[in-house]
Amino acid sequence: MRKYLSIIFILFIVYACDDFMDVVPDNIATLDNAFSDKERAEKYLFRCYAYIPPFGTSTEPGLVSGDENWYHRDPNNYAQPGWDLMRHGNNVSTPIFDYWGGRYQALRDCNIFLENIDKVLDLDDYEKKRWIAEVKFLKAFQHFYLLQMYGPISIVRESLPVYASSEEVAVFRDPVDDVVDYIVQLIDEAVPYLPLQIDNDVSEMGRITQPIALAIKAKVLVTAASPLFNGNKNYSQLIDKRGIQLFNQTYDPQKWVKAAEACKNAIDTCHLAGHELYYFSNPSLNLTDSAAMVIQPSQIITDKWNTEHLWGKSIGNYYHYYEIQRATLPRLHPDHSTLQYPFFGPTLKMAEMFYSSNGVPINEDLTYDYSGRYSLTTVTNENRFYLQPGHVTAKLHVDREPRFYGSLAVDGGWLFGLGRTKESEQWPLKFLLGQMEGGRIGTERYTITGFYIKKLSHYMTTTVGTSSWVYRRYDWPIIRLADLYLLYAEALNESLDAPNEMVYEYIDKVRQRAGLNGVAESWSTYSSFPEKYKTKEGMREIIQQERSIELMFEGHRFWDIRRWGLAVETFSQPIQGWNIEGEKPGDFYQKVTIDNIKYSIRDVLWPLKESDLLVNPNLVQNPGW
Repeated sequence: MRKYLSIIFILFIVYACDDFMDVVPDNIATLDNAFSDKERAEKYLFRCYAYIPPFGTSTEPGLVSGDENWYHRDPNNYAQPGWDLMRHGNNVSTPIFDYWGGRYQALRDCNIFLENIDKVLDLDDYEKKRWIAEVKFLKAFQHFYLLQMYGPISIVRESLPVYASSEEVAVFRDPVDDVVDYIVQLIDEAVPYLPLQIDNDVSEMGRITQPIALAIKAKVLVTAASPLFNGNKNYSQLIDKRGIQLFNQTYDPQKWVKAAEACKNAIDTCHLAGHELYYFSNPSLNLTDSAAMVIQPSQIITDKWNTEHLWGKSIGNYYHYYEIQRATLPRLHPDHSTLQYPFFGPTLKMAEMFYSSNGVPINEDLTYDYSGRYSLTTVTNENRFYLQPGHVTAKLHVDREPRFYGSLAVDGGWLFGLGRTKESEQWPLKFLLGQMEGGRIGTERYTITGFYIKKLSHYMTTTVGTSSWVYRRYDWPIIRLADLYLLYAEALNESLDAPNEMVYEYIDKVRQRAGLNGVAESWSTYSSFPEKYKTKEGMREIIQQERSIELMFEGHRFWDIRRWGLAVETFSQPIQGWNIEGEKPGDFYQKVTIDNIKYSIRDVLWPLKESDLLVNPNLVQNPGW
């Protein structure tokens, strides 16, 4: 039997070559040749996969365009326009993240595949149906990705022929609900022909399965039920030239019911396929439970193809294994000065987002000194697993939940990895100006906020002197089981008059893994609002904060804040951090404002490019642009 090439290798080929069909002789029809046999058709299948958005890179909006981390603008080498989306806003002449054209190219190639796959004679019926199902899902996902950015988009049901009239080419944007219905229809058509799980881990990881398709369907329906797309009157004037309202203007609570049902169906299918929450364990490291809990958040992300990952993207390119790990970890040794290139800086808002050690927000914890959180304290031996005893730090860094220490690198903390894999020999983190990890090298190699990210690096990633990195590769989780659990808790809460035990059960599964007690116990014991979890509105806040903590730095919060209808309020807040010019604790631990953001309702939806509107006058621009 012919051995399959790894999908990773195939995607590398597709990315490396603009068009694999360039090898076709000039006198042979390109498309006919592309589907002349199974091997060539499979290449076109992977061409459709190659359009999956660049998750886990600085060119994906979810990771770099929100309020989770900030980037200093290097005047000599500025090549990170994603931050400008928040810093200066978008524009209509050369839009930042102009995905309109690129995503439609992806849809065109998906349609070409679907319209030509029947020409392949040496493809058995099972594989043909599976391949068709995969491409239908990919087509659905591209529509969803566009929907999140632009709102109403033009549905691409089939490819237009080359002889199409100008009237046929001048398409309209379709109403949001029609787009959602079409996405769900495609996924429903695909699911019966997708495998429950991947059998060949070597060659097929990353291929679409039933759990992937149903999880994304659930996410689509949760998004459609959310305030951005469910009766949003901010877009009442978005009417096309046919007089069609592109945003529904009546809130429909049944959308939450449908979303909850889809989430539960997806969860049941994921469990059937063997997916479960990941718990970090490595007996050979001989770690205390506290240390293991700190390492766990990064391993959830970087332990390749672990059981929690429903859909991951693994491509052997620069961005996944080089940029992200190199750009988020601090310099910890003189050898790192030429290798390390940190510039992703978590904001102070994210540091404050994590719960106290009691599992409730720090501004609600009856035992937490919230008003004095920026004042100094000396780390005691009681906190030795998380911070360096005797180190002078801010109270904000003390008595926090394990995910705080596992996700953020803070002054006075520890870092396990980068060549040190004994608990007793971890890297001590010291970020004051003049210390190894503090300050900056030139105009680039530092974070502007005084925080670094641990969560996106594998502890086995290390360096070889000053010459090279040894990266532990991993798949970027596009969606994982904890995400789905929290989507279910949210959808169920919104579909009920008051939360029930099932709502608590699925958020508590995530909290238990994080080392926290359940919502009811934590709030009733430690919160200044002990009844908060019993109301729909209170539980909504709890779920939203839980998602922001659990999924931090994974590219979800940006889209969540927008769909919750909180973007203008949330993204208008100043970007803040510690004073990285401080040489002493009293100077370093001063809250400073790095940027003041002006964010309005027009910034929520991407603008269509001005030239696209000139080419197609049937397209209407998003409000405010």
